[in-house]
Amino acid sequence: MDGILNINKPQGRTSFSVVALIRRLSRERRVGHAGTLDAMAGGVLPVCLGQGTRVVEFLMEASKVYRARIRLGIATDTYDATGKIIQKGDASGISREQLRSALDTFCGSIMQTPPMYSALKYQGQRLYKLARAGITVDRKSRPAMVYHIKLVDFELPVATIEVECARGTYIRSLAHDLGQLLGCSAHLEHLVRLKYGPFDIEDAVSLTQLEEACGDNTWQKLVYPIDIVLNHWSSVVVGNEQERVIKNGGGVVIEDGMAGVDGESRCRAYNQDGCFIAILHFDPERKQWQPEKVFV
Repeated sequence: MDGILNINKPQGRTSFSVVALIRRLSRERRVGHAGTLDAMAGGVLPVCLGQGTRVVEFLMEASKVYRARIRLGIATDTYDATGKIIQKGDASGISREQLRSALDTFCGSIMQTPPMYSALKYQGQRLYKLARAGITVDRKSRPAMVYHIKLVDFELPVATIEVECARGTYIRSLAHDLGQLLGCSAHLEHLVRLKYGPFDIEDAVSLTQLEEACGDNTWQKLVYPIDIVLNHWSSVVVGNEQERVIKNGGGVVIEDGMAGVDGESRCRAYNQDGCFIAILHFDPERKQWQPEKVFV
C-alpha cells in the first residue's frame, strides 16, 4: 500500500509509537511520519506508507496551523506543562491589547532559540538527553517563519492562539518568549495541530477508527494518494515513449502549451492512464525535464 494516512494523534502518545502501531496494523514495512508532534501535543500527523515515504521531504515544506493554549505567570524548563517551574511572574496586569501587540512581534521572519528539551543534536547527543542529565548548553538561535497569529480567546491567566507557521518553528519557544516579552513568564499548556499542508483535523482518523477499519479490512479507503502532497505543482501528461524514457532515468522535453510548467522548477508527471509516475525537475542547461523521483 502506497499513500498517506491523516492521523489524529492523541495526546500522551509519541509520534514514533503511532508509526509503530500503523506498521503493525498495515503490515507495511516502510512507514514514516512527517513532522514530529511532542507526546503532550495532539492533532494532525501525516503517516506515509510504502512509496509515500519518498515524498516526506516535500510534505515537510508545507505550512502548519496550531491551536495553542498558553498559561501566563509561570515558566518551565521544558517550556510546556510537563516541565519543572523555573520562574513565576505577575500576569494580572496584562491586557488584551498588550497581548495582541506582543503577539504581533512574532509574525514574519523571527529568530528562535530551540528549547533544551528538543530532539536537536549537540555534538552527537540529543538535547533532551542532555537536559535530563542536568546539562544545559548554549543553543544557536535559528530563523523561523510565522505567517499568521490569531488571538482566539483570552481570560487571565490563559491565552489561546492559532499560529500558522513553516517547518522548524517551536510553539513552545514562542510561548516562552511571549512570557519573557510581557515580563510575566509563560509556558505552553496545550497544543493541537489543526492543519498540515493538505491535511485537516476535521478529516483526520483516530487510532481507534483505524484499528476498527483494519479489523474490517477497509483501512485502505483511508489512505490518500501520494500526489496529494504535490498538488500545488503543475502537472503534465506524457506519452508512452516519454513514460518509458522517464522510467529509465532519462530527460524529456515538455511541449509548449502544456499547462502551467513554464517558470516552475518541478512538476508532476502522469501517464496516459492517469497514473502518477514521477516528480520531474527542470534542467535549464539541457532544457529538459529530468526525473527526480520515479514511482512504479
